[in-house]
Amino acid sequence: MPSHRSKRFLILALVLTSLTASAADPRLDRRLAELRKSPPELYAFLYRMPKGGDLHNHLSGAVYAESFLRAAAQDGLCVDQKTMSLVSKCAPDLTPATAALTDNTLANALIDAFSMRNFVPGAQSGHDHFFATFNKFGAVSGDHNGEFAAEVTERAAAQNESYLELMAASGGSVLDLGKKTGLDPDFDVTRKKLEAGGLEAAVAALHGRVDRMESDRVRALGCAARADSPACRVVVRYQYQVLREFPKEQVFAQVIAGFALAASDPRVVAVNFVQPEDGLYSMRDYHLHMQMVDYAKRVYPGVHISLHAGELTPGLVPPEGLKFHIREAVDLGHAERIGHGVDIMYETDPAGLLNEMRDRHIAVEINLTSNDVILGVRGDRHPLPVYRKYHVPVAFSTDDEGVSRSDLTLEYERAVLDYNLTYSDLREIVRNSLEYSFLPKDEKIKIEADLDARFAEFERTIK
Repeated sequence: MPSHRSKRFLILALVLTSLTASAADPRLDRRLAELRKSPPELYAFLYRMPKGGDLHNHLSGAVYAESFLRAAAQDGLCVDQKTMSLVSKCAPDLTPATAALTDNTLANALIDAFSMRNFVPGAQSGHDHFFATFNKFGAVSGDHNGEFAAEVTERAAAQNESYLELMAASGGSVLDLGKKTGLDPDFDVTRKKLEAGGLEAAVAALHGRVDRMESDRVRALGCAARADSPACRVVVRYQYQVLREFPKEQVFAQVIAGFALAASDPRVVAVNFVQPEDGLYSMRDYHLHMQMVDYAKRVYPGVHISLHAGELTPGLVPPEGLKFHIREAVDLGHAERIGHGVDIMYETDPAGLLNEMRDRHIAVEINLTSNDVILGVRGDRHPLPVYRKYHVPVAFSTDDEGVSRSDLTLEYERAVLDYNLTYSDLREIVRNSLEYSFLPKDEKIKIEADLDARFAEFERTIK
């Protein structure tokens, strides 16, 4: 009898063979070429097409402004119309958030403030408007995270997605613990101080927040009664977010807590860094941050790492700031995936770095709409064709679909129209989104087999 491992690899080989044969069908490439002439029909085609996973998705940024307004009204928040922001403490000169449920002018102004809808660069850049949105809706309670995760899951299911990695777990008492503990040049000393100061309790609290978010998500989707519904079939995992625009002692505490959480909670599959990469702390402390990750990886070797790196352009930071972020994320930060990677050709020895990423199978999470609205990088200015030229694996993702007013289908549509991708190319990229996920091997084999079945069903409908 063949071993369990042998059976597993046999299944994988059969799936790969099936996918390769199907992707090589010239009929499918011809059909996609025809659809390029009609973007509305192309969108409808891509909406139904299996899209695997969304590996780069910030939960707070994935929520549409309309949902934040409903939650704000439910929580009794108010609106500061001078800044178009939600506030938790109401005052006579503020407007109850409930007004936005009946006042169309107010609602539209808030939706524009909370997103990139109708934004025209002027005194404020797209970059600054984008990142400012998070403070404008940030007063909405984290108690809604489960229902928001359910909303994002339903949207993914409707687009024939199989898997989500949501960046959602962060912060908590860890920030206060880091501030109180400080940072010794010897990371071992600081880690022991954190442990003595209450790290275990802080990580337990993070576990509790994931528990509540996940149970609320499952409850909102009604999965107890309809486990086989499309939304309940979407596999959801979480990433811990290190907020890097904080003093170094607080960043280190987050890194250690995040690795400890991911090492002990299978629902939290990776650690990542978030907030603007061009920020004051992000730029000044970048090398130190990568040293922190290097240290934590030695303490918790089994934890996966995906890092935002290279979300920069010339002029946004000095030329020197473009030369090393992706390189250090790969070589010092142990990144298994790179988020954005826009400045790759400004790095020192870009060709050598690209070849290294190819050889080490380090995938890049490509966020086309986000790179356009934040950085102004689009079309032939985007490095997507360069990554593909060097055979670096890429996967399309949404980044912040609520703020960008986008979805994963629109990311695929943009890629097809701007880069002349074939159906075979799309199949490969969809496959990457599961192959380079942080799911355990057994789960990955199952979800990839399911993807094969979804593609077979979808392709039967193509005329």
